[in-house]
Amino acid sequence: MPATNTTLHALIGSALSPASVSGLIETVAVDAALLIPRHESASRAEIAMALCLILLDDLMRRVPDAHAYVDDCRAAGRKFVFDHGALRTVAWPHTGALPRGREAFARILEPLGYRLGGTYPLDRLGMTGFAWCHADLPETLPQFFVSELHPERFSPTFQDAVTHTIDGSTDPLDSWTTDALARLGTAGSLAFDEAVRLLPALARAFDRHHAVPRLRDYEILLRESAEMAWIATEGHAFNHATDRVEDITRVAAEQRRRGRPIKDEVEISASGRVRQTAFRATLVERSFATEDGRTCRRSVPGSFHEIISRDLIADASGASRLDLTFDSGNAQQIFRMTTARENAGRPQRQTEVAAP
Repeated sequence: MPATNTTLHALIGSALSPASVSGLIETVAVDAALLIPRHESASRAEIAMALCLILLDDLMRRVPDAHAYVDDCRAAGRKFVFDHGALRTVAWPHTGALPRGREAFARILEPLGYRLGGTYPLDRLGMTGFAWCHADLPETLPQFFVSELHPERFSPTFQDAVTHTIDGSTDPLDSWTTDALARLGTAGSLAFDEAVRLLPALARAFDRHHAVPRLRDYEILLRESAEMAWIATEGHAFNHATDRVEDITRVAAEQRRRGRPIKDEVEISASGRVRQTAFRATLVERSFATEDGRTCRRSVPGSFHEIISRDLIADASGASRLDLTFDSGNAQQIFRMTTARENAGRPQRQTEVAAP
């Protein structure tokens, strides 16, 4: 049955252009259970997949290397298997109207059918990672890897800069959205029109919800944590999206041959079953507030694209299933893609001061 007749197609069509919808449906692997004829309600799995596709489209717009990679998949006739998307949060009492850390996204992910699947210490970064896996279609719906930064592990000066940066955060979820999520969590579905209204509200949560950071605070954050500095400019946007491939070494070598800025190494988990590599972050221009009340713009690391391979393992019954775990060592190496060191040598724009 043509994908254009499905509820999923109609959901993403309500938020994206026809060209974007066509490209995503043609290229991204979608579980057959989600490609059923359009109906009057939308299940939590359909809404979750629609949200993931909308967020992938957003990342592709912000990361040219990701867009080119997806184009490669389409040209080769290979499906892009959306393994997971990652975002960063701050576990701190001073987050304005926004719930602290992962709580800001647990209230979204749980009604969509996601369950916490694993916790991963990222101690070298002063962070903890939390993997959210979908209860209905764990192997075919993208996971969410939500990390929390712990400012209390850094200096008092750093903590003050964190508070200055995010204490005025606004909450992107209004009362209608919160109520709709509660009903979705209880019933497992929403009326189609409600799902259409809910999707853009959820997508807006994956953005920056604090004011333009002060340059002085940003420089303090950058000295101690490239990850917190990244949050200061990018907020809760997808830090990266990930394609699951069978042969990561071959795919990485092909991207390297095409001149793409991909890591030289493939990170291998302690179990040996999960292998990851990534592109270096796209450099983006962001505004900062200066001490004299003016603004300036700088080139800073934005988001990036990742590739992963996962092996099968036997469950308690002896049946084979995909190893959906993550690895703290792998994750901490992948996170380096947004550091200044990893992006050294790439063209950067100098600070330009402008009038208020």
